[in-house]
Amino acid sequence: MNRNLQGYYVNTAAAGETVRAFVPKPLPPDPPIAFGAELRDKLDKALLSLGRLDSVSIVLPSTSLFLYMYVRKEAVLSSMIEGTQSSLSDLLLYESGHRPGVPLYDVQKVSRYAAALYHGLERINAGFPLSLRLLREMHQILLAEGRGEMQDPGEFRRSQNWIGGRRPGTAEFVPPPPEFVTECMGKLEMFLHNKPEKTPALIKAALAHVQFETIHPFLDGNGRLGRLMITLLLCSEKILKEPMLYLSLYFKTYRQQYYDLLNTVRVDGCWENWLDFFADAVLYTAEQAVDTAQKLMALATEDGQRINRLKRISGSAHLIHQVMLERPFAASDWIAKKTNLSPATVNSCLQELIQLEIIREITGQKRNRIYSYEKYIQIMSTGT
Repeated sequence: MNRNLQGYYVNTAAAGETVRAFVPKPLPPDPPIAFGAELRDKLDKALLSLGRLDSVSIVLPSTSLFLYMYVRKEAVLSSMIEGTQSSLSDLLLYESGHRPGVPLYDVQKVSRYAAALYHGLERINAGFPLSLRLLREMHQILLAEGRGEMQDPGEFRRSQNWIGGRRPGTAEFVPPPPEFVTECMGKLEMFLHNKPEKTPALIKAALAHVQFETIHPFLDGNGRLGRLMITLLLCSEKILKEPMLYLSLYFKTYRQQYYDLLNTVRVDGCWENWLDFFADAVLYTAEQAVDTAQKLMALATEDGQRINRLKRISGSAHLIHQVMLERPFAASDWIAKKTNLSPATVNSCLQELIQLEIIREITGQKRNRIYSYEKYIQIMSTGT
């Protein structure tokens, strides 16, 4: 359905130019979305795929181990869309206290993404609603260090921003002027809380993401926070027990289509095409996550069986295997601390695990060695 412009334009000053900024209408769309049989069927399938994904979290040997890596994979992918160079291995090295092979700022940026997500999840699990206050708290964490500190962390912008183009006059899109941001975000918060009407969670996540990206309420970090909001909303609405759905890989793969659809919604009100794309993203991402979880379970089981052959030291080796599932880049002193094993036992077991080709030492040094659970990292790095 073509609803025409989903808002209105106002003239505003930005970087010494006068440009037309777009102020979106509040959600839900009016007239209502036309849910044809094909679109409704796809949305139903997407919801079912989330159910299957949620069931995987129940059968995982340790959901927390899987989530530790999965959250970091999403942090890498979402930050890649913003232009960072950090890989999953770089992030894991950094978090293990070692120097990554890319600019430190890039890795810190990715690490803050994971920290912001964890903060949001902890608040929601404690009963705090997905709200403007929570989004500002997460934004403050997201931009807590480095160059981000210059971008008003945790505060809605007080100046005009733009998307694409070196200057406002050549921008692809100019969000609402700063004096409109608080009102626009307030209406978005009401929509999140089912006012003026209740909206199914998956559709709400899809619509709210577009609205957030259109308002672009912060000076920096809007894309990352807008993607985080999708998963947080699904967790807060109890569609997911664990934060196992992240759409950054799909958005990254179909980046131009993603941006084109956002713009089409604003100009033509074609929410149906956006929802079709969003449902495809959920279906693909949920299936990939299930497949990844199954591969990790198979790897953990297979390697566990191989460790059984070690007989005398198999118990200690199993403990080390478990902590390397949690952190697949690790130094021997960290392993000893986590397992309460003596340094001599840890080093002996590590050598046996190297012989079994379960792990490898990656520094080539005699001291300060780092051990890598290579196959585990390879599975998780798919798409990055």
